[in-house]
Order: sequence, then C-alpha cells, then structure tokens
Amino acid sequence: MSYKDSYFHAVFWRQFKANPLAVAGGALVVILFAVSLLAPFIARHSPDTINAWHVLAPPSWEHWFGTDELGRDVFSRVVYGARISLKVGFVAVGIAVVIGTAVGLVSGYYNGLTDGALMRIVDIMLCFPAFFLILAVITFLEPSIWYIMLVIGLTGWMGVARLVRAETMSIREMDYIMASRCIGCSDGRIILRHILPNVLSPVLVSATLGVAGAILTESALSFLGIGVQPPTPSWGNILTSGKDYIEFAWWLSFFPGLSILVTVLAYNLLGEGIRDALDPKVEKR
Repeated sequence: MSYKDSYFHAVFWRQFKANPLAVAGGALVVILFAVSLLAPFIARHSPDTINAWHVLAPPSWEHWFGTDELGRDVFSRVVYGARISLKVGFVAVGIAVVIGTAVGLVSGYYNGLTDGALMRIVDIMLCFPAFFLILAVITFLEPSIWYIMLVIGLTGWMGVARLVRAETMSIREMDYIMASRCIGCSDGRIILRHILPNVLSPVLVSATLGVAGAILTESALSFLGIGVQPPTPSWGNILTSGKDYIEFAWWLSFFPGLSILVTVLAYNLLGEGIRDALDPKVEKR
C-alpha cells in the first residue's frame, strides 16, 4: 500500500468516525450480520415448531416477541427472517452493481454510438416503475427467493450505470489515461486497471443504500404473498400473517416492522456516512 493510499484510508476513517450517525449505522449493520449468522444459537425455539397451546400468546419470558396464529415463536422467526432479508439485499445489489458497473464503464469510455445505444436502454428501463415491473415478472414465475433476488437485481442496475458512466467520462480525460494510451495500453487494461478502481467509491455508496431498497422490496413482495413463501420465515410474510390479528395481537406486526425499520435505517445511515467520508468537499476534521 502506497503512502497516498494509507493517507486516504486514514482520512476516510477519521472522517467516518467523526459522524456518530454513520458509526451507529455501521454498528447496527454489524449486529444484524451477527444475528443472521448466529441465528441457530440466538433463537430460543425452532421457527417452524407449531404449538397449539400457545396460539397468539403475548410477549413473555418464554416467548420474547410472543407467538403467531400457529403458536410459532415470533422472536425465532424474526431472527431467521434476518437471514432471508440480508441474503436478498446483498445478492440482488451484487447483481445490479455488476451489470451497472459494466454498462457504465463501456458507455462512458467509448462514448459515441455505443454510449447512445446503452443510455437509451437505460432510459427505457427507467420509464417502467421498478416495483410494478418486478410484480409483473414475479407473477409469471414460480415464487422463489432466487427469482426475487434475480429480478430485483435485473431491475435495479440503471442508477449504478449512470453513476459509473459519469465518473468514467470524467476520468478518461485525465492525463494519466492519455499517457496509458500513448504507451500502448489496450482499452481493456485501461478500463480495468485505471478507471475501475477510481469509480468503486461511489459504487460502494450506491450499493450500501441499494441494500436497504432491496430489503424493502423483498418485504413488500412477501407481504403481498408473491415473495418468500411460508413456512420459510421472512419479515414480509410475518407481517402478512399479523395483519389479520392486529387488533388484539399487535406483536405480530410490530416486531417484524421494527426489524425492517431498523435495518433500512442502519444501511441508509451507513451509506450516507460513507458518502460524506469520501466526499472531498466535506471538511476533513
């Protein structure tokens, strides 16, 4: 690691740690990861175990978040649901980032006809409301978590593409890119070795914020009954089962809803903090 890179990392971490909201968001994300990874050890009961003697039981020492209409422990289902939500968020955003980065690099570097054709595709995709497009596609497919991740990723890459394109168009005019061309570097080498590393910072911010959006989308789809299918626990389908009993079993809707709120807020705070720490216009303290 060069001195320049070491200095950049030191400034970044100093700026990031100076933002208490960003630190809080990062801490919450770490806790969510730990909960999802250690779900078998944290959950006090099996998420699928039915107990007819404890149907719609309120929160207690035995069942911290109460039980649902089948007597299943809500706390265990929320904990295992974190795995589903985080998996959907990361895989879907990973697909979107890979596609968007590739399209943005090619479009921004080659410009001209290539840029025009790719950007028209992006414009066409942006014309469709993303959520309704996902609904339409999922309706024709068998409900599956893998289809959900794939569809969310394939309908969410346009923003990344436009961001990477703008950064690439700026970087390609710099002197070191011109020097690379003069010494005979191929376009592929210039894109992968010189441009790609310099566009990763804004992509990281976009990806962090995108995870929150993907989790919200998955929860909405599961709530509508076309996402993750029971008995697999998902925050969305736990909410679905709770809506029929909300008048006297508030815990069925409150705890999964709170989990979605905290998770989305954590990723948004983390993304905003990373963006501010990477922004050269922000005063470095």
